[in-house]
Amino acid sequence: MDKVITASNLTKKFGTFTAVDHISFEVAKGEIFGFLGANGAGKTTAMRMLCGLSLPTSGDATVAGFDVYRENEKIKRNIGYMSQKFSMYEDLTIRENIRFYAGIYGMSDEAIVKKTDALVSQLQMTGNEKTLVRELPLGWRQKLAFSIAIVHEPAVVFLDEPTGGVDPVTRREFWNLIYQAAALGITVFITTHYMDEAEYCDRVCIMVDGRIDALDSPAGLMKEFKSTNMDGVFLQLARKAQRKAD
Repeated sequence: MDKVITASNLTKKFGTFTAVDHISFEVAKGEIFGFLGANGAGKTTAMRMLCGLSLPTSGDATVAGFDVYRENEKIKRNIGYMSQKFSMYEDLTIRENIRFYAGIYGMSDEAIVKKTDALVSQLQMTGNEKTLVRELPLGWRQKLAFSIAIVHEPAVVFLDEPTGGVDPVTRREFWNLIYQAAALGITVFITTHYMDEAEYCDRVCIMVDGRIDALDSPAGLMKEFKSTNMDGVFLQLARKAQRKAD
């Protein structure tokens, strides 16, 4: 297995509070890895460590082959990131947003021009590329934000509840983009509160109070917890949670 993410006893403490408690897992190239947990589970803190934004207290982890302690800046350059807020400049046009973020990711001017034209065409936004992002429908903004997050073809893209607030049809269309990225070898690390989306993942990790309580394929988890869907699995585990905020 070509491992893109590894974590071994990864831990994060804030004073006497242990937000992430000795978690261990691996994620393969091109895998769609669901990272779930109720509020307070520690998933946001864990993701911040993996993105190079927060140093662990102890344990080991690598992302795209880079160490989270010594090479966090290299991690940032080799990953993509998308949150529910989409992280785009609303006063810039579609084309300007693509060019801006491609430049941040260190792409050459020639590559930026080619990639921008390709993305505009791929997203069927030709003729609208001078539209300000704030004027776009939510579904278009979502697709654009994801495409920008992987414009530099990163080893892994982190998606932090990217489908919040959009309708079921748009969510399904967004997942088609995720499948396409995974087929190209990009690892997808996604958090979501929609349990039907958890069933689209290759494997799912469920955190409870800072620890990993379950990790398997959706089918394996449903069999283990004798549930017909992931919602039933999640509820069984979430009931044990003591924390109320992440």
